[in-house]
Amino acid sequence: MNEKVNYDDDRYIEFNLGIERFSIPLLMVKEVIPMPDMTKVPNSPSYYVGIMNLRGQIISVVDLRTKMNIKASEVEQEIAVIIVEIDGIGIGLIVDSVNKVLKVGNSDIVDVPKISNQINAKFVSGVFKINEDLVVLLDVHSLLDITEIKKIAA
Repeated sequence: MNEKVNYDDDRYIEFNLGIERFSIPLLMVKEVIPMPDMTKVPNSPSYYVGIMNLRGQIISVVDLRTKMNIKASEVEQEIAVIIVEIDGIGIGLIVDSVNKVLKVGNSDIVDVPKISNQINAKFVSGVFKINEDLVVLLDVHSLLDITEIKKIAA
């Protein structure tokens, strides 16, 4: 289980993968765009959708649903790509829908109970409650192996 990540800002972007709600720190997000045209990269992992050109910058695109083994939503019209920057590298994250920006205090984020068989637990840095719904806070650094993505896109 990862240690709880303490972010300086308390705003998160909330999105759906399938029927579940997730979030990442808003400070990581550069922009949100509709699904773009992409170029496939041969011999890449199934979650690596390809590369795209975003105003002259080549961005690797990862399908978070495939990466986390979550069934995609039946409604495809809301699919979006969240552009994040990790270690100076722009990466697009395909999500089923982007919901809103949330303001959540660090004291409201709790650790995820240890579940030995849950492979996705290593990608989670905490959980918080909005009304009666739980929102999972993803640890994007654990979720995306930047070294691997650099090799694929090279």
